[in-house]
Amino acid sequence: MVSAIFYILYAGIFNLFDVYFYISIGLMIVEGIALLIFKGACPLTVVSKKLKSDYSEGDDIYLPHWLAIHNRLVFTSILVVGLVIVVYRFLGR
Repeated sequence: MVSAIFYILYAGIFNLFDVYFYISIGLMIVEGIALLIFKGACPLTVVSKKLKSDYSEGDDIYLPHWLAIHNRLVFTSILVVGLVIVVYRFLGR
């Protein structure tokens, strides 16, 4: 999903609204629905917590620990910046 976030940002910066842009938007909508269904947690995190007795935040993702803890804030911020650029480009047409 990170690649979809960065593609939205890329498309906004370079004014490139192709099929991959719309696929990325669709993936973000599906991910948002999944997060709503699982009350803000990734479905794989739910599975990881069930399988591991000593689960701690960030154990279920292969990122540096500081990024694993703050990944929602970091990647949501990048997505919001990309969407703001996209909206600006669409309104400028």
